[in-house]
Amino acid sequence: MTHQQTTSGRIDFTVISGLRFGVTALLACAVLAGCSTTGSQGHGQSPQDPYESFNRSIYSFNEGLDRNVLRPIARGYEQVVPTPARTGVSNFFGNLGDAWSFVNNTLQFKGEAAMSSFFRVAVNSTFGLGGLLDVATEMRLERYKTDFGMTLGHWGVPTGPYLMLPLLGPSTVRDTAALPADYYGNPLTHLSPSSHRYALTGLRIVNTRANLLGTTDLLEEAAVDPYIMMRDFYLAQRVSGEASDGKLDDDYYDEDDGVLPDDSAEIKVPAVPEVKTQ
Repeated sequence: MTHQQTTSGRIDFTVISGLRFGVTALLACAVLAGCSTTGSQGHGQSPQDPYESFNRSIYSFNEGLDRNVLRPIARGYEQVVPTPARTGVSNFFGNLGDAWSFVNNTLQFKGEAAMSSFFRVAVNSTFGLGGLLDVATEMRLERYKTDFGMTLGHWGVPTGPYLMLPLLGPSTVRDTAALPADYYGNPLTHLSPSSHRYALTGLRIVNTRANLLGTTDLLEEAAVDPYIMMRDFYLAQRVSGEASDGKLDDDYYDEDDGVLPDDSAEIKVPAVPEVKTQ
């Protein structure tokens, strides 16, 4: 599959953004509890996923929430909202993401990537009607999508073990530690009044989930173990981002681009290089 960030790449099953701070503290306690049961339940065989038993329990919780709440809402949204409107919503949130990518590309001292991100925001915010139209892509301004987790990796912080976060989906210890910065760097965080912030956050959740419907359906049909496939996609995507010096791989689905995979495409799990955990 050749779209940026599939269900592996940071699946944005996000709830109200303020929960991000609480998840980090919750996870620290839960991992400690999960460590005592990891070996006894036969999981933890992968060096990248030593907390597999705990992660699978969180994965099951997330799947139940998605199946009973998010997926039905997303299907209704997809049926009611025309495709051009959904594309415009995806472009809008993608433009906000480019603003944070500009900051992180600057912190990584990536001049070309930072300039491209800056001009993408400038062009789409003006000529693209506030980001609803992706004029920058038509102008061949490349999207260098990155985040604070990739910035930490650029400066030598190891990835750490794979983690499945409640509500937020796949992550690693390093990416989880980066969540407060990513939360603060999201322009929606600073939007007032709070009712507007919550409304736009909810719209992003539903729109993102609607964009992923074809991908997740295909994943469930093709994968013997969807948990492992999701984990391998995520880790390969993050490691490939490090290998490309901080840029997330364009071969993965980008939830903010509104690009849907071809339902006839074959899902291929990329090889996962060994991830440093210490």
